[in-house]
Amino acid sequence: MQSFRAGPCRWACTGLVAVCCGLLPLPAAQAAPFLPADDAQILESLPTKPGDPVALELRTLRAALAKEPRNPDRAVELAQRYFDLASAEGDPRYIGYAEAVIRPWLGRDIPVEVLFTRALLRQYRHDFLNAMDDLDSVLAHNPAHAEALGWKWALYMVMADYARARGACEKRKGVASPLSLAACFATIDSRTGNVRAAYAALDAAFKRNPSRTPENRQWMLTRLGEIALQAGDPVRAERHFREAIATGVTDGYVLAAYADLLLDQKRHADVITLLKDWARSDIQLLRLAVAEKSLGTQNAPALVQALADRFADAALRGDKLHLAEEARFELLLRNNPARAVELAVENWNLLQREPYDARILLETALAAKNPAAARPALDWLRESGYEEARFRELGKALGKIAQ
Repeated sequence: MQSFRAGPCRWACTGLVAVCCGLLPLPAAQAAPFLPADDAQILESLPTKPGDPVALELRTLRAALAKEPRNPDRAVELAQRYFDLASAEGDPRYIGYAEAVIRPWLGRDIPVEVLFTRALLRQYRHDFLNAMDDLDSVLAHNPAHAEALGWKWALYMVMADYARARGACEKRKGVASPLSLAACFATIDSRTGNVRAAYAALDAAFKRNPSRTPENRQWMLTRLGEIALQAGDPVRAERHFREAIATGVTDGYVLAAYADLLLDQKRHADVITLLKDWARSDIQLLRLAVAEKSLGTQNAPALVQALADRFADAALRGDKLHLAEEARFELLLRNNPARAVELAVENWNLLQREPYDARILLETALAAKNPAAARPALDWLRESGYEEARFRELGKALGKIAQ
């Protein structure tokens, strides 16, 4: 959307979400700090190459902050760039860098843009309620803060609070562009029983707006692809996803969405081609491992073990960003539906309640023959009016088990 950078973090980040999965574990909160014995010791390497444009941009931003260390605007600029990179590339190390940059301003009288930046970082870590508090504080200072309004809508969508999401759309009138407003309402309509009308409205608004940045164009195409797929038109959905990827904007979310479409169609070789350079991201590695295992490749065991190691590391440090993906891992790659459904339930209870999360809860409950565990997702399905054939089929299958 034009009023904010990306969707909120879901794949751990997924969701409307940006991709938030990386491979370097962050230290546990209770761990003692590591003190290097030598000032020349390298603790960690940034995931960029010295000569590439991103490295140059970051170096320039860091130098600007070093010249004006008391300027919160410089800190915000650098921290938000780190956030953008984490969302695009699925590397959570950038979030740690961003948190360190804004930390000096997190006392009393926090500058408004620092508050907004903290909201972005908190939602990335799935701390949705505290992120919402920060956004409310931003809007108390500036009721027309376009990005804060957009993120409030996005977080309500992640938490499946569609009434409040619609209210957030209303508050964006006069602030957001007509296309952004169309996407705002269409996304809600697609989740609440009006999927075909939602697609038609967003498609028409998209065609009426010839002036779009590559980032905005990709976001809109991704939304269109998701809604088309939900409406039962995978051919049109694939076209939108491919067009979104063709914008050239690095974004792990659309890659994951397209990979899931391919996996559902058992086009495993296409998944491998799509994601072969994305093993650094846990959510993409999951999909790559599923495809490799389905084809029985030599790489499959190593990929499965790499995922197991990453999830084990996450558990040691209390990281709950990847619960939905870990549930899918246990179901599809470890054949452990009992553990899978436990993770899916925990994920839902942490307010991660997008259709993707509901599907995982329904599928794991069905595999575990535990229809009671699926009750929250079934309630969501009934109360929202969400339309998608796959979900109806899962609901019927769970109903038969319950009889």
